[in-house]
Amino acid sequence: MAPHGEADRKPAQADGTDAVAGRIADAVDGLAELWTTAAAEASVRLSAHQLRALHALEAAPGENLTMLAERLDAGLPTVSRLCDRLEAAGLLLREAAPHNRREINLRLTTHGREVLAEVAELRSRALTEVVRGMEPDDRAALEQGLRAFVATLRDPPADEDG
Repeated sequence: MAPHGEADRKPAQADGTDAVAGRIADAVDGLAELWTTAAAEASVRLSAHQLRALHALEAAPGENLTMLAERLDAGLPTVSRLCDRLEAAGLLLREAAPHNRREINLRLTTHGREVLAEVAELRSRALTEVVRGMEPDDRAALEQGLRAFVATLRDPPADEDG
């Protein structure tokens, strides 16, 4: 079965930037599948949205529901229900804000942080297995290509036409 989206793409020429972009998209689809599969093996099964919420709260502990909804680009009722499920699973705490008792801050529990660490470890192991199966020259080329990709993403070249 073709990765999601692969059948929708028009065949690209054997070379050129469009073909390279298509192969990168295929690799991203494969990585997303690897990420999802690895995360599903964790002791607590979480949806992609739940994982995103936990990661957002790990990065910014103490956010309120409105700020989390903005980070997740989701509506307040949806995020509130998501937090209800995370709280029921023992992964999230809702605490009254010290400066405003009506505002609720969200924090990961110790168990929530442990689950995120477990998911990260499972994903790392899965990715390591794939990379370990590559030839050394291919690993080096991948690393070099990824460094160049990230550098260009962070600092795109100036538009030569402008």
